[in-house]
Amino acid sequence: MQLSKPLQILAGLLLAVLVIFVGLQSWKTYVERQYVGIAVRDRDTMTVEGEGKVTVRPDIVKISLGVATEALTVREAQMGNTKKMNDITAMVKQQGVKDEDIKTENYSIYPRHQWQDNVQRLAGYTVSQSLAIKIRDLDKIGDILARAGEFGANDVGGIQFTVDDPSVFQDEAREKAIADAQDKAEALARQLGLIIVKVVSFSESGGGYPVPMYDAGIPAYAVKAERAPAPDIEEGSQDVTVNVNVIFEVR
Repeated sequence: MQLSKPLQILAGLLLAVLVIFVGLQSWKTYVERQYVGIAVRDRDTMTVEGEGKVTVRPDIVKISLGVATEALTVREAQMGNTKKMNDITAMVKQQGVKDEDIKTENYSIYPRHQWQDNVQRLAGYTVSQSLAIKIRDLDKIGDILARAGEFGANDVGGIQFTVDDPSVFQDEAREKAIADAQDKAEALARQLGLIIVKVVSFSESGGGYPVPMYDAGIPAYAVKAERAPAPDIEEGSQDVTVNVNVIFEVR
């Protein structure tokens, strides 16, 4: 039996509505599955920020010790530079620094030129080498810096106090940040007459801490000088800070 034209139009409209409804329901299910743990628009939510801070004392220091040697030939510059760097390395090890905490971070050879009678002439060569050293006994810092100059170091700097394993303090700071956010959320919920249902989203930032720097320069003429007094190096304290952003579902 063939339907009349008006009924055909009505049936077509009903079918179109059904298709749209099924499509919307499918999309809603897909969105809910894809965004588990993320605030969905049809939820009543409130966003709260929390901060956690832990003050720590640095337990290691990183320094750079280098030597630049000038000579007429590459061989002479290399021999002189190698002797000084080997002596510095041996001294550092005698101070209790382990092999795994000593790393060569630069070695370069380059020519030196000078102008004479408006002509650029080769004046010799410079060999430069530097070590990155991690010192775990902070009481040894001053002695190592003082003796580095005695053994010929003429490029000393980049002193950086830090924490060998910051993850422990980051975990502690995160716990404080989450507790801070929860306290704020509970207080806000009471004031607004709401009930917290659950956490629907969480994000974190920070986890770092400022690194104080101390740069020490030992001029080349100090190589043959008498032993210099050990400088007082203060490591101070540093803050490990974590900030969190928490979205709570409320009713």
